[in-house]
Amino acid sequence: MTKYRRLAAWVIVLAALAACSSNDSVAPPDDEPECPPAERLTLQLPPGFPELPDPKNNRLTRQGVELGRRLFYDPILSGDSTQACGTCHRQWAGFGDTRRFSEGIDGIKGTRQAPTIVNPGWMLFGQFWDGREPDLEGQATRPVPNPIEMHLPWAVAVERLKHHPEYPDLFCAAFGDSRIDSLRVVKAIAQFERTFISTNSRYDRWKRGEDTLSTAEQAGYRIFTTEVGDCFHCHMEPIFSTGTFHNTGLDVVPVDRGRMDVTGIPADIGKFKAPSLRNIMESSPYMHDGRFASIYDVVNHYNMGFHDGPDVDPLIRVRVTRRPMRVGEIDTLITFLETLTDPTFLTNPDLSDPNP
Repeated sequence: MTKYRRLAAWVIVLAALAACSSNDSVAPPDDEPECPPAERLTLQLPPGFPELPDPKNNRLTRQGVELGRRLFYDPILSGDSTQACGTCHRQWAGFGDTRRFSEGIDGIKGTRQAPTIVNPGWMLFGQFWDGREPDLEGQATRPVPNPIEMHLPWAVAVERLKHHPEYPDLFCAAFGDSRIDSLRVVKAIAQFERTFISTNSRYDRWKRGEDTLSTAEQAGYRIFTTEVGDCFHCHMEPIFSTGTFHNTGLDVVPVDRGRMDVTGIPADIGKFKAPSLRNIMESSPYMHDGRFASIYDVVNHYNMGFHDGPDVDPLIRVRVTRRPMRVGEIDTLITFLETLTDPTFLTNPDLSDPNP
């Protein structure tokens, strides 16, 4: 009899499945809107640029980037609703901060300057000056709850977004449903930031054969790419950064230990990320702590002003054995650096505040 009971049980199961088959899928809850799949976004890059890394767990979509743009500029993510990501990352300054030390909503200054965000999708060795987060998604998680910066618990930020009249629909369009959580917030912001692509400076147009550089600018390029200036090792074309970390001899004993506080490796003391030099003329002051007011001060530091020591990067120390650049050579090098300014990037309306 056992086999007949089993057969009867299977008949009941099959009958139940047949009854459900009249519907192709389970209907979504009444309060959950159906959203079409987000539209994949492929960014067009000029010749000579490497392919932009596109993380499998956060593919670029048009709707995701649009949502990220809203969130990047929305002060709703700060405790008193006065500060957004864009407050410390100004587009006209290469998405950097022109104050020496960035300041949060409570008037507390940090110990570092907010870094620029230029071509960040190619920075694969870590985000922030010390590389403490591996990617843009990780970077975007930090400022919102940081008590010195935006000072808002993520749980509160998420509740604000859930009760906003527009954000549920924007999340639905970007992710397929209206669920809002901190992971989706930072994914959207990271998507938007990956579109911060600067490729239309005079240098770029010269490389593409669309423009010319003056004799002085070409001489500055030769200084940049040879041992005279020796800039190219850490600021490699076309990104003008390797994204790697270096102790550049800023201090005899670093007050800010930089990369060492992330890795715990003593040899990493005083190491900070080599930033992109694109739009460098628009983002003073310079270095992780904004100590240099002018680009001339920066170049002169590398030329002959650094503090030598066993922890200083060999790429810096080698200048001890070389002839220092003359004042005229420094000026010529800076003339070339000016060609890295990209007005299209600094004024691109697609990267600007959607609600100025």
